[in-house]
Amino acid sequence: MLYNEPSPLETKVLSRRFGAPNSASIDTYLADQGYQAFRKAAGMKPEEIIEQVKISNLRGRGGAGFPTGMKWSFVPRTSPKPKYIVVNGDESEPGTCKDRVLIENDPHQLIEGVLIAGLAVDAHAGYVYIRGEYRYLIEVMEKAIGEAYAKGWLGKNIQGTGFDFDLYAHSGAGAYECGEESALLESLEGKRGIPRIRPPFPAVVGAFQCPTVLNNVETYCAVPAIIRDGGAAFAALGVPKAGGTKMTCLTGNINKPGVYELRLGFPVAQMIEEVGGGIPRGRRLKAMIPGGSSCPVLTAKECEGATMDYDSMSARKTMLGSGGVIVMDDQTCMVKALMRIIRFYAHESCGWCIPCREGTTWLRKILVRFHEGGGTRSDIDLIGDIGKNMLGRTFCPLGDAAAMPTISFVEKFREEFEDHLAGKPCPYEHADHGIEVLSLSR
Repeated sequence: MLYNEPSPLETKVLSRRFGAPNSASIDTYLADQGYQAFRKAAGMKPEEIIEQVKISNLRGRGGAGFPTGMKWSFVPRTSPKPKYIVVNGDESEPGTCKDRVLIENDPHQLIEGVLIAGLAVDAHAGYVYIRGEYRYLIEVMEKAIGEAYAKGWLGKNIQGTGFDFDLYAHSGAGAYECGEESALLESLEGKRGIPRIRPPFPAVVGAFQCPTVLNNVETYCAVPAIIRDGGAAFAALGVPKAGGTKMTCLTGNINKPGVYELRLGFPVAQMIEEVGGGIPRGRRLKAMIPGGSSCPVLTAKECEGATMDYDSMSARKTMLGSGGVIVMDDQTCMVKALMRIIRFYAHESCGWCIPCREGTTWLRKILVRFHEGGGTRSDIDLIGDIGKNMLGRTFCPLGDAAAMPTISFVEKFREEFEDHLAGKPCPYEHADHGIEVLSLSR
């Protein structure tokens, strides 16, 4: 459940209209500089649009963090094939729910970002692919698309600019795998959502075998502000190699869980204590996952001096990822937390790659047995070894998403695994937790 009270420490760029009456309506959007960035972009050359996105230092907000302007520049504008803009709204990463609130509260911001991307690469059609469990967001998106058509912001000769663009909302079927861009494209085309072998990459051979720009919801939502205010202004909000703000999801053992818009480079300690209201019941921080369950875990010690940006997290051998922060207090069982993570990935594996299909299932069986008191000392090393043998050996990052937390949990909390040996009960099993951590059921 989202905590609805905003924090005074937020820097509201993407969330500026959150809380406004009828914030999802086109009238509200138009009354607050809505679609002005598109008008400005329509008077710019495509390369000028891309250059402003490059200057902004906007990096993909879906998890990989690839520079957005560079990604757009890979699309061959001279290709005789039609080009497409695809929105990855398949937000399935445990701990992450930011794209949901962006679509729910301000869908026209997303539409405007898509239109600007279309101008930049000469695309005239796009698809918003939304996670299957977000059924009600399909209705929100389709209503917004209908409003945009009715007022001339989609369709033929948009606002007299001579630019045509059609946009469609498309529902996934509830597969985590379809958050991976090539699997998403397979699903969009009506096929089973499994990853493609790459290269070629979507910028050249994407949707329907045509050049495609594919970015996350939050990435597109940042584009109107970049074009409206200039790339340099957006870049100044963040850190040198990553501009702007990040929609950050605070979950787990935190007093004020919710989605907050924070500048990149925001201190982790301040985020937990001041934005999130601290850890309940006076307990101490034990660990934190900074970017969704696929990221390596950080110990409380590693969180000291850390900031929420790509370089700070990379220096600690983890990732900013999708910004899904999972806070764990000193009564969290790390064996159980990893078991829940692996249960999720074992369930969501598409089964194509043997290391992922067999590895996640093997890990799940060992961890369930281990947490129930049936583990052996050799299992501890085996868990880590399975993770290392999965890492980098699958067609898509799902295998890595299971392997990276596995390796980090065993290396950093080995003593807790040892505490479960010889049939001993979990020392945290009956702790009065208050807030459940890592409830990963979908």
